[in-house]
Amino acid sequence: PQERRRRVAPLAAAPPADEPLLRGIFEIDKRSCDVVLSARRLRWSPILPESPTDDSSTVSQAQEEIIEMKDVFSVKLKRRRFAGQTKGGTLLGITVFKCLNKEENKLTDCAIHLNNLSEDHCQSWFRHLKDILNGFQNRPKSLKVFVNPSSHKREATHVYYEQVAPLFKLADIKTDVTVTEYEGHALSVLKECELQAFDGVVCVGGDGSVSEVAHGLLLRAQIDAGKDADYVSNPVRALVPLGVIPAGTTNILAHTLYGIKHVVTATLHIIMGHIQAVDVCTFSTPSKLLRFGFSAMFGFGARTLALAEKHRWMPSSQRKDFAFIKTLADLRPEECELSFLPLQIPQEDSHENDRITLLYLGSKDQWQKIQGHFLNVSIMAIPCLCSMAPRGLAPNTRLNNGSMALIVVQNTSRTEFIKHLKRYTSVKNQFNFPFVETYTVQEVKVQPRLRSGLDAKENTDLNAASAEGNYPWNIDGDLMKEASEVHVRVHPQLIDLYGVNTDDLESSQATCNCI
Repeated sequence: PQERRRRVAPLAAAPPADEPLLRGIFEIDKRSCDVVLSARRLRWSPILPESPTDDSSTVSQAQEEIIEMKDVFSVKLKRRRFAGQTKGGTLLGITVFKCLNKEENKLTDCAIHLNNLSEDHCQSWFRHLKDILNGFQNRPKSLKVFVNPSSHKREATHVYYEQVAPLFKLADIKTDVTVTEYEGHALSVLKECELQAFDGVVCVGGDGSVSEVAHGLLLRAQIDAGKDADYVSNPVRALVPLGVIPAGTTNILAHTLYGIKHVVTATLHIIMGHIQAVDVCTFSTPSKLLRFGFSAMFGFGARTLALAEKHRWMPSSQRKDFAFIKTLADLRPEECELSFLPLQIPQEDSHENDRITLLYLGSKDQWQKIQGHFLNVSIMAIPCLCSMAPRGLAPNTRLNNGSMALIVVQNTSRTEFIKHLKRYTSVKNQFNFPFVETYTVQEVKVQPRLRSGLDAKENTDLNAASAEGNYPWNIDGDLMKEASEVHVRVHPQLIDLYGVNTDDLESSQATCNCI
């Protein structure tokens, strides 16, 4: 008896999440199955007729199949309806919709049909399944959606209504959709809308659209907190998470979050409530806040964008190729002074989740300065992955480690600069050049110096921006022009984004390639 008690003890001590809530018979894939539901998983195995002989091959056919409830995003009653019938119909069973991981970070949805003609039986199971799904707190039930119809090939509206909206409806997520009509439309809506009525905000568009919505969310948070929106030294976090549906050209933020540009993957991450805290930068002049953002370029990257914006009449891909080639042909450095506050060497390493505890250098006399002629200056709080830079424009930074990558490209020949740019598309270290310097920083100040002695052609071609004393900046794919010093600060984990942390997918490769 004592031995028997020891054998059954583990069953009595099973965690509540694994205790059966319901058990019943359903037909799955044309086989009668014994189905068991617990709070953690749904499992079933086919019911086989008793065999007169103990045939091991028959036993192997009764392999149990399992679905983790955390992977289920919707459950529906399955009914047969006639053409034109929208309600009622003959009950056939229950359909469970699951989020399935595929290769290369892709997610897809799949359906499992549990067939049973009993109304009472199916209703009981349906209620229990819905109760379990409603218990996942991070999953949104109501979303504010912004769609930029002008993104890329003007396909964002089609992407949303054909691919995204049906999945939101399947997951019983209510949506309020704004199709933006002009630049700044999303920002003005976010300032006025009842944001507390939503569990999250979703942007369907390119990097510029996402940047505007992220800026709007953070600006709204400062206003609601009673802070001065013109000068924000210690910003508060955004009130709700932001979801990114890639419908632009480069889609840097989507690539960085999901590891891939894939609409269904992005949508399912939002539905499943996968939330990732992300660092955000403030870009300010001495007198005002310019923007919240994730990354910026000054010099070549900004000049290319400025030239592309002047040729909006051209198709998107042609416009960007033309601007890139023309800016490269007219390659010239910017004279400026860079001041930056570096981060100390890590005091202690923690191997949990690849996190590092960093000590900030807080005193003003530890600022460092560089003055000279620079072809490009990049300041990035996230790795900035994209199809053209699979390792990222800043592979040594992370989504939420409280630091920025400062990448400075000194003046060099056009040939050497092209070699540097080509490295971004490969697995080689793009920073292994004598004219490229990288720093891990907390703050950066960029002070352009007005250039003298330019000939007439140079003054004409200087993007008409620096000729007027206004220098172009590329902030998350948005063009800004500013004449004075720009001060960039990183603020740790200031916003939650729907997505997965791709750091674990990229860090080992990036570390190896940068040695």
